[in-house]
Amino acid sequence: MSELAESGGHEDGEGAPPSGGLTTGEVARRLGVAPTTVRTWDRRYGLGPDLHTGGRHRRWTAADVARLERMCALTATGLPPAEAARLARSEEPPGAAGPPAVAARRPPARSRAGSGLRLGDARQECKGIARAALRLDAAALDRLLLDAITEHGLVAAWTEVIVPTLQAVGRKWETSGERYVEVEHFLSWHVSGALRRTVHDTVADRPGATTVLACVPGENHTLALEVLSAALTERGVPVRMFGGALPVESLVAAVRRTGPAAVGLWAQSRTTASRPLAQHVAGMEWGVRGARRKPAVLTLGPGWAGRAVPGVARPVGLAEAVAALESVLAR
Repeated sequence: MSELAESGGHEDGEGAPPSGGLTTGEVARRLGVAPTTVRTWDRRYGLGPDLHTGGRHRRWTAADVARLERMCALTATGLPPAEAARLARSEEPPGAAGPPAVAARRPPARSRAGSGLRLGDARQECKGIARAALRLDAAALDRLLLDAITEHGLVAAWTEVIVPTLQAVGRKWETSGERYVEVEHFLSWHVSGALRRTVHDTVADRPGATTVLACVPGENHTLALEVLSAALTERGVPVRMFGGALPVESLVAAVRRTGPAAVGLWAQSRTTASRPLAQHVAGMEWGVRGARRKPAVLTLGPGWAGRAVPGVARPVGLAEAVAALESVLAR
């Protein structure tokens, strides 16, 4: 059973005033985890308090809380909870013991995050990010996302770390009766924030080199388009990002006003992918007679699968989209 799903009574005396230490509820609030998680770590891994005050009431001292803080920090790096608990109890700093033996013996074909998210062969970072998201731990999640982008680069971090984690969270709530929706929203918001912190500056316009990115009307899934915008900005490409569900007349006005070299149209769903719209944008012209220009249009996202538009490229994946747009600008 997952740590989030486990429940118990209030034998810890969360509502009682502290006497010689913090209650379990107070400790949980300080750590940013659920009280059931604290109880689980006590029961499964022996990370309980040294002080009990009559009956079954627990009181956590500063040393007890420090041990739990080490547990939180270690699991946030992707360590399995049992191994993290062993290190927390022994007060070994992260990395002092070398690669964990438990992880070395584990078959690589299947790995699972703390709440049972299926992550397949995903990197160790996926598990850490998933656990931080499940705990709704904003500080740890921001740190892990920025670390992944710094270490692997934006394209690889998105493709190999962030997307598998987002997909695992999505599968989890789809198969659990709409539970964990808050985790998916929380993770998506922090990914978006990490992108904004990674790419600080907007690239100035260069005549004939701007790329317009927009979701088609009715489409509000912007995260993948935000990643593409960040990746292009990182490469010095001027981008004008218009986000979700841009009305047709506004998209046309934006293209005419910016005179872009390329336009990327994102559709997550086949119900929003409009071939007539893509053809209309691809046929737009501007400039003086005899030197008129048209934008190169790219249809982006899974909504365009099976809906090919003649003369319009449909790159699959972030790396291919970046390469296609750089090729357009090079011409």
